[in-house]
Amino acid sequence: MTDKRIMILGTGGIAHRHAEHFSAIPGCSVVAACDINRERVSAFAELHKIETVFDDLDAALAWGEFDAVVNATPDPVHKPTTLKAIAAGKHVFCEKPLALNYQDAMEMTEAAERAGVVNMVNLTYRNAHAIQMARRMIAEGQIGAVRHVDAGYMQSWLTGKHWGDWRTDERWLWRLSSEHGSKGVLGDIGIHILDFASFGTGLAIKGMQARLKTFDKAEGNAIGAYRLDANDSCAMTVEYENGALGVIHMSRFATGKANDLDMVIYGETGALKIWANQQDSTMQVCLGPDIETQTWRSLECPPTPKNAERFVLALLTGENGAPDFRHAAQVQKLMDLAFVSDVERRMLDVDAVTPPKEPPTV
Repeated sequence: MTDKRIMILGTGGIAHRHAEHFSAIPGCSVVAACDINRERVSAFAELHKIETVFDDLDAALAWGEFDAVVNATPDPVHKPTTLKAIAAGKHVFCEKPLALNYQDAMEMTEAAERAGVVNMVNLTYRNAHAIQMARRMIAEGQIGAVRHVDAGYMQSWLTGKHWGDWRTDERWLWRLSSEHGSKGVLGDIGIHILDFASFGTGLAIKGMQARLKTFDKAEGNAIGAYRLDANDSCAMTVEYENGALGVIHMSRFATGKANDLDMVIYGETGALKIWANQQDSTMQVCLGPDIETQTWRSLECPPTPKNAERFVLALLTGENGAPDFRHAAQVQKLMDLAFVSDVERRMLDVDAVTPPKEPPTV
């Protein structure tokens, strides 16, 4: 079987990881790189030993000697570049979020499905062994019907300097300012915990109510050109398709937590406790007789393929992998609706409400 040829589009920070990962996966080869910054793409290609470079996507598509695009462009560029790639018949592995709003994400989803191309989104915490194991165990009925879920994604870079000083570092300041493209903690890490809470349980979220909070962090709530108005914490109550309830929360003020995803899934005949960060994950279970004594035991989780490996497998087999565009669009809808729910102060029926393209304001 001939190796699938991949072009990396956008050669900023995350692109280096993509180049390393895809170059090491059997069944594919990275044959080209494209970026509007000629100097950057040339340096990137030299570093990763990529033969062909472009500073224009149209020129790259006209050349066309590749099967798939890894889209590592900035978030606002995902939609136009992905639609061009799809129109040219190229498969797409897109960085998260798929788009800036639900409508754009659905436009991309429908275009990919019409074209019949493989479409996947790099929701990186799918790489956690524990979340994949939880999904399998629930599907097998090992904890019975899910009745309650407690999920959180906690960071503390607003109370510590372990990732740099946000007061002086533009890498973090822009994440606090809506004028600079940030949708706050919800837009930054909400996508991951909402994916965790839906994929891990195997259940769709059908109802949700959210509360967003922005805290005073500087005099006048501004530092230089950055107005610090993006949300810092979010708390949600959700209802799943089977009637189970859940609480999902995220914060940058979680002192003592570096970058932690935690979720407990409570079922009628057992429970699962999952923890993950970017490098590792663990699972504890309360099953069988242990539910009478509330005893939790560690469970070894077998390694799971990474998203990049699943994408290559999808290219080789022609069967779309997960997470796909449609799922990412649904997660985007949940994030968009959280802004609506916060403004309207009410529970929303996810299927009955279409969020606006721009977050509403009070």
